[in-house]
Amino acid sequence: MSGRFLSNNAWDSNLLSANPFYLSVNWNSGAGGAIAVIPLENRGKLPDQANLFRGHTAAVLDTDWNPCHDQVLASGGDDSKIMLWKVPEDYTVLEPYEDVHPVAHLTGHTRKVGHVQFHPSAANVLASSSADKTIKLWDCEKGIARVTLPMNEICQSISFNADGNLLVSTGRDKKIRIWDPRTDKPVSVSNGHAGAKNSRSVWLGSLNRIATTGFSKMSDRQLALWDPANMSEPIGGFNTLDSGSGILMPFWDDGTKVIYLAGKGDGNIRYYELENDVFHYLSEFKSVDPQRGMAFVPKRGVNAADNEVMRAYKSVNDTIIEPISFIVPRRSEAYQSDIYPPAPSGKPSLSADEWFSGKDAPVDRMDMSLLYETKGPVTKMATVKIPTKEVQDGSDKTPITVKPSKEEERPKASPVQEKAPENIASNKTEEKKPTKEEKKDNGQNEAHKKPENKAMPEPEVKSDKKDTEQKKSLEKETHKKPENNVVPESVVKSENKATQKETPAPEKLSEQKKDVVENGINEALIKREKELSVSRIPTMSSPEEEDNLIQKLVTIEKRYKEEMSVRDWKIAQLEERVTRLSEAIEKHFSL
Repeated sequence: MSGRFLSNNAWDSNLLSANPFYLSVNWNSGAGGAIAVIPLENRGKLPDQANLFRGHTAAVLDTDWNPCHDQVLASGGDDSKIMLWKVPEDYTVLEPYEDVHPVAHLTGHTRKVGHVQFHPSAANVLASSSADKTIKLWDCEKGIARVTLPMNEICQSISFNADGNLLVSTGRDKKIRIWDPRTDKPVSVSNGHAGAKNSRSVWLGSLNRIATTGFSKMSDRQLALWDPANMSEPIGGFNTLDSGSGILMPFWDDGTKVIYLAGKGDGNIRYYELENDVFHYLSEFKSVDPQRGMAFVPKRGVNAADNEVMRAYKSVNDTIIEPISFIVPRRSEAYQSDIYPPAPSGKPSLSADEWFSGKDAPVDRMDMSLLYETKGPVTKMATVKIPTKEVQDGSDKTPITVKPSKEEERPKASPVQEKAPENIASNKTEEKKPTKEEKKDNGQNEAHKKPENKAMPEPEVKSDKKDTEQKKSLEKETHKKPENNVVPESVVKSENKATQKETPAPEKLSEQKKDVVENGINEALIKREKELSVSRIPTMSSPEEEDNLIQKLVTIEKRYKEEMSVRDWKIAQLEERVTRLSEAIEKHFSL
C-alpha cells in the first residue's frame, strides 16, 4: 500500500487501529480530517483516489473499533468532535466508492479529542479524553455523555480493565489515576514516570495489574508494573530499558501473558512475558524501517492453525502498512490449547443502560479452537445496534439524542451464523404487481400447481365443460370392467411382478364366484397400477410439459442402451485380451 498517507499531526496516538477484518488509518488529508479504512484481505497498492471516511473538519487524532460490531468505528478529532462510522457492506478500497460519511457524531468536549476507547463488555459505551482536561463516558445509543471525569491536566492515555468497571489514565501532570468510570472521583492517584515526555498505560487483561511506559528524569525509557490496590510505588520499581527517544506503545496479550513494546521512531518491537509479577525479556522483532503508527489485531483475529498468537500492523515511512505475525515455533500441527485460552468473543455482556446503572459482568469469551477449524475469524460481529443520525452543521456543543433508524430496528440474526451485519442501504426490491392478463393465466394454471407443503386444502378451481367431461370419461374407463375378465396389458407390464400372479380359484367354486374373484383381482391390480404410475410420474401442469418429460425419458433410455452396448463391447475386448495373455503365459511356461 503506497502513497504518503499517514497523518503528520504531532498528537501522540497510535495512528492505526485494527480489528479482525479492517484496518483504520489516520489519513493525511489537506481539507479537514479523514480516515482510510482498509479491509485486511485487500493487499497491494492503493488506488490514486482512495475511498476515505470524511466528516471531521480537522485532523483525526485517534480511532477505535467497536468490539461488539466489527463494522462500527469511533474517531476523535482536532475539531473537538467524536464521530461514529459504519463500514458499508462488501466495502473494498480496490473499487470506486463515494466517500463514507459518519452515521452520528457526539459533541460535548470543548477542545481536541485525543483518545477514544470502547468498553470491553458493555454495548455502545465509549470513553474519550480531551484537551479540555476531562474524560467522558458516552452512551452512544442516546448520543449523550453520561459521566464526566475531571482531570487537572491533559490526558495522555486511557485503558479499561478486563470487565470495564475500572479505568486507568495517565496525564501531563505525571499522575496515574484509577477511576470508577461511573463516578466523577478517582479511586486512587499516584506519581508515575518522572520524565517530561508522554507516558502510556495499559490494563493487563484478566490480571489485576497495570503496566505503564514512560521516561525517567534522565530521559531513559522505562517500564513499570503496578498493583491497583497499592499504587504508592510500582512493583519492583521502575525498570530502565534504554535511552531511546521514541514514546513506547504498549500492547498486552492476555492469552500468553506477553506485553509488546513498540517505540515511535524505532524499527524494533520487543516483548516480555509476565510471570510472578516480573517482566522477563523474551525476544525482539528487529527492522531497519521505523514506525510511527502501530496496531494489534484482537485475539479472535489471529490464525490459530499456524500457531499465530498475535499479529501487528506497522507503518513504514508513512507510505506502507506492513503486517507482522508472532508465531510460536512448534512442529505439531494439532491445536495448541495451552497458548489459546478462551478469548473475548465480541458479544456484549451488558447494555449501556445496565452498565451505567451500576451492573457489572465479565467479558463473554469464546473457545479458540473455532479459529483453528476456520483458520481465521469465525464471523463479523454485529451484535449491537448503532446510532444513525445525520451529521449536523455548526458548532453546537449540546449533547445530541441519537435514535436508531428504521432499518437498524429490524431484528438481527444470531452472530454465530454465517450472516453479514445489516446493510446501510436497504436491499428491498419493489414487488411487481401482476396485470389482469397475468392474473387470468395464473387462475387457469392454479389447478395444476402442487401445494408447497402447506397445511391447507387445495383451492377449488373452476374448469371448462370439456375438461369435466374428459375427467368423467376417464373415471368411467378406469372403473370399467375389462372384457372377458382379462388383465390389461398395462397391468401385465407393471414393475410390481409379485401382484401380477393370478391366484388360482378353488375348483369347487361356482362360475359366479370365479367371476367375483377375478374381478376383484383385476380391480386391485388396476388400483395398484394407478398408485405406481402416480408415484413414478410427477404432476404435470400442462400437456407440453408431459410431452417434454416423455421425450426426456426416451432420450435417457436411448443413451442407456447405447452405453450398455459400449460397455458390453469393452468387456468383450477385455475378455479377449485376458484370453490372449493367459495363452501367452501358458505357452511361455510350457517351453
